[in-house]
Amino acid sequence: MIAATGFAEGDHATPELATIAVRNALAGAGSEFAHSVILLLSGHFIRHAQPAISAASRAANCLQVCGCTVPGLFTEQEQSQDQPAAAALILCGSVSLRLPHAGQPRLSFAVPSHLKPDWVSDGNRRFGTVATAAAEATHGQRGAEGQVWAQGKLNDGGRVEMAFHGGSLSLGISRGVKPLTPLLEVTDSDNFEILQLGDQTALDSLLRQLDPDIRKLDELPQQRIFAALPESGIDPELAMQHGRYSLLPILRVNRDERSVTLAAPLPLHARLAWVLREPGAAEQDMRTTLENIAASATAPAFGLLFSCIGRGPYFYQGHDRDIAAMRERFPDTPLLGAYGAGEIAPTMPFSTMISYSSVIAMVSHDV
Repeated sequence: MIAATGFAEGDHATPELATIAVRNALAGAGSEFAHSVILLLSGHFIRHAQPAISAASRAANCLQVCGCTVPGLFTEQEQSQDQPAAAALILCGSVSLRLPHAGQPRLSFAVPSHLKPDWVSDGNRRFGTVATAAAEATHGQRGAEGQVWAQGKLNDGGRVEMAFHGGSLSLGISRGVKPLTPLLEVTDSDNFEILQLGDQTALDSLLRQLDPDIRKLDELPQQRIFAALPESGIDPELAMQHGRYSLLPILRVNRDERSVTLAAPLPLHARLAWVLREPGAAEQDMRTTLENIAASATAPAFGLLFSCIGRGPYFYQGHDRDIAAMRERFPDTPLLGAYGAGEIAPTMPFSTMISYSSVIAMVSHDV
């Protein structure tokens, strides 16, 4: 095999976990060394990342080790979100990781403070995840700065990117939301509070699209209903079509005023669409995305899946249907993945940051 994955978890964030993960991958590939390694470490390694990276490099007998810390990680066989863990994808055939050439899609990892808009959307196609730390390692602060590394060393610059050489890359994005309305114009607002959308009150424009059982609830399931805001600088309809929108949470609804308060202020004439996060719709969207990828991915050698931690097993009631769909559509294909605090997505015409979504990359070796 030209690629294989390995996994290890334990009670403590020790370099041995990285060693075991790489050795398990080498055994799966039937090789004694690798020329490239993607190593993901749980956020528990925030203060112990370099020893683990060095251990992975020694186990693989190679210097090209890249990756980051993430809240959760998985392979096609195992996953972890709570314990210290390491997962590795080793490459030992014709496909390798190197610095990207101009125009090449880039595997990218970055800490939150270095996710600058002018970098993410500079015209290059990027795919990857945000590097964060475990809550217990940062005094309970979720989404705190993590670590990134490349060429076997921690990178103080806060972001790294590599490219696959000798292989063909097929990319896909699953936003996993169900549209409830078309784009609606904000015709009356007061800072964070949306009063009117088009010729309807904001609340009525939403409630009319919901199932009767949900409408009757005293509190709407705010973790499932969002305002989708198309990116500025691009035609709003095209932005929605290509997944270039952010999801803005609802803070509260006022049934007397018939208004909706969002997590950020919106000016008059801004446009939004109400969307629903629902497991069945998300699973179907993932399967459709995989079918589109399969049309261009010829016998993929391995895959990468970067999924929002808000879309993992907790969202799917304990069983990650996205991973299950990957295994069904690409059986026996090595898969390395992360549950992150944000996804770097190769949307058109340039890359962007998204959330509550999954970014898929399948790599086939060049014939």
